[in-house]
Amino acid sequence: MTGDLDYDLYILGAIGLLTLCSFLTRAGYFLFGDYMPLSESVRRALRYAPTAALIGIVVPELLPWRAGAGPVLDIKVFAALIAILVFWRTRSTVLIIVGGMVAYWLLKALF
Repeated sequence: MTGDLDYDLYILGAIGLLTLCSFLTRAGYFLFGDYMPLSESVRRALRYAPTAALIGIVVPELLPWRAGAGPVLDIKVFAALIAILVFWRTRSTVLIIVGGMVAYWLLKALF
């Protein structure tokens, strides 16, 4: 806390309201899902949500953008490509993680 009561109340209020909004939007489907069934087209679209979220997290980490330069290639991209090759050969989630991290550490040590 900063000691400024108005500022602290504002921050705590914002956190409380955002928590309430998050809870209501997530719990809404569980509470009212039987009364408002999703159409088949929405169900099909929602199947891609986890993949889209994962891509939205991974791609900016692998290809960070610099102002005026675009994406920057570094060793993370090559470690990810090695992890993809491990997946292609083994289909093992554990080996993907181990192979990608070992490749990252080796590339970081070499370069």
